[in-house]
Amino acid sequence: MIFTDTHTHLYSSQFQDDRTETIQRAIDAGVSRFFIPSIDSTYTQKMYDLEQLFPDNIFLMMGLHPCYVKENYLEELAHVESELSKRKFYAIGEIGIDLFWDKTTLSIQQHAFQYQIQLAKKYKLGINIHCRDAFDETFEVLESEKASDLFGIFHCFTGDLAQAEHAISLGLKLGIGGVATFKNGKIDQFLDKIDLKHIVLETDSPYLAPIPHRGKRNESSYTVLVAQKLSEIYNLPIEEIARITTENSKAIFGI
Repeated sequence: MIFTDTHTHLYSSQFQDDRTETIQRAIDAGVSRFFIPSIDSTYTQKMYDLEQLFPDNIFLMMGLHPCYVKENYLEELAHVESELSKRKFYAIGEIGIDLFWDKTTLSIQQHAFQYQIQLAKKYKLGINIHCRDAFDETFEVLESEKASDLFGIFHCFTGDLAQAEHAISLGLKLGIGGVATFKNGKIDQFLDKIDLKHIVLETDSPYLAPIPHRGKRNESSYTVLVAQKLSEIYNLPIEEIARITTENSKAIFGI
């Protein structure tokens, strides 16, 4: 039984004291595939170092996180494109729009998002989308780039059923993590109306730890807890949740 964590920040400083042990703990729990999103150029070497630690388990994305779209964003996008030209990545991410922290950068966030979607198409890669307080703005960009070669994952999906169906219609899987276990998470109320073929598992560790670890550091071994919640929602054995969601991840990442 293989679980796949499609979104984990294992290079985070929150793992600096026990990174190897944390990854091994996840592998021992059956989580053997870790997909690592990029933040900005300052994290690139950390990602490469992580890959060297567990080369058979770590798979890297490349991209510019919307919260890091600042005055120098064109230089950061140039870095993304430079790295893409040098080596293999498995997706462009995490990219998107975040209006929770700063609404003043919306226009350059939109530009960076669209530009990176076009890079994904150029390199025939999926995208990994970050969206916070910005569903309308995110869908506006996605609709403008809607095409048969647009595909990916709507990371940490927290929208409603209509927004879930909209994302799926654009060729996206829904990344489901700890929020599905929260009493006020709401997505557990309609997930059973979404075919499991559209779902992938994630942790977003070290953030958004599932129950019973909410409020503490999240880690990739907790992917199993998310799978257990989906097993309840879909009334399927956890082995089936693991199998189907891992197959779904392969469709996006190509492995």
